[in-house]
This record gives sequence, C-alpha cells and structure tokens, in this order.
Amino acid sequence: MTSCRRCPVIGLTGPTGAGKGVVSGICRHWGIPSIDTDAVYHALLEPPSACLDGLVASFGTGICNPDGTLNRPALSAIVFAPGAGDKLELLNRITHGFVLDKVRTLCRAHEEAGAPAVLVDAPLLYESGFDRECDRVLAVLAAPDTRLCRIMARDDISLNAALARLRAQKPDDFYARADGILYNDGPPAELEAPLHGLLTDWGVCLP
Repeated sequence: MTSCRRCPVIGLTGPTGAGKGVVSGICRHWGIPSIDTDAVYHALLEPPSACLDGLVASFGTGICNPDGTLNRPALSAIVFAPGAGDKLELLNRITHGFVLDKVRTLCRAHEEAGAPAVLVDAPLLYESGFDRECDRVLAVLAAPDTRLCRIMARDDISLNAALARLRAQKPDDFYARADGILYNDGPPAELEAPLHGLLTDWGVCLP
C-alpha cells in the first residue's frame, strides 16, 4: 500500500449528473474537505465583480437583473441555445482564470489546516488546465439516461433543457486520461468501497 502523502490535491471531474456531489459528500465524511468550483464561480459573480464585468462585456447587459446581479437563466439561455456556437467556450475562457486563483488560495488554506487531502470538484478540470496542479484526477461517470433523470430532478428543468445540457458535455472517452474512474449508476453506498480503495492507493490517510 502507498504511504500517506501530505495533503495531495485530487481533482474530481465528470459530466453533469454523474454524481460528483455524492463523491464529495463521502469524502467530507472521511475528513477530506472539498472545493466546489461551481460554488466558487457563483460567489465570484456577486457584484461588484471583475468576473461579472467580463461576462457583461461579452454577452451584454441582458444577462443582469435590475439590481446588477447575474441573471443565470438568461445567461444559460444564451450559451446553451441551439446554434450557440462557441458561446459556452467563451463563457469558460472568461471565468476560468478567476476561479483558478480562488481555488489555489483555498487549497493552501486546507493544507495549512492539516487536511489529509483536498478534493477539487471541477466539471471543467481539464478544460481549465487545473488538472496540471492536481496530484491525481478522479472522474465520475454514469449512463446518459441516469444523468438525464438526475439533472431534471436536481435543477427542476424540462426534458428539453436537460437534453441541451447533456449535448453540451464531453463524451465519456474524454475522461479516459483520469488516474481513476468510478461508475455511479447505483445507490451512493456502492461508491464507498471503490472510492476508499482508490484514495488509499493514492496515499490519502483515511479512517
């Protein structure tokens, strides 16, 4: 068995609806803090915000509410619309730098606090380049039908809206480069044993 390493950074990625949040929850139960890059992104968009200013410059003032906050449905309607072209890629290019800087700061804080590891939940881990700062990368995958049902239930959106999000995702073979892959088509309890085994092999000290 690999000896324990001091606070390795583990990147967690995979398509929407695959169950990255489930993996994060299990890890938190084991004392491993997780950084949700979506939550970081949302916090960075609270005005006044240089990140939000960049989005407005590219997508127009129509993505803002009257009080100056981001109107997320309006932005989603633009980037996920049929024929949107590279608008989603543009959104990611604008936001990634801001998110990465904040994630680096949070990782250092967890390491200084003595965490056994830090899990960075980043759906766009490879696209943002943050995988190069991780000791290991774990991908979570699930069947498209399973993901579709989860997305609709989680976000309370229509079938067509959920299908649009699925179509915007990378195919499963995009994640073949990960150091480990977990398939999450069953109940959360089925993930615990394989996840524990992977993390232990990677040198994470677990209970």
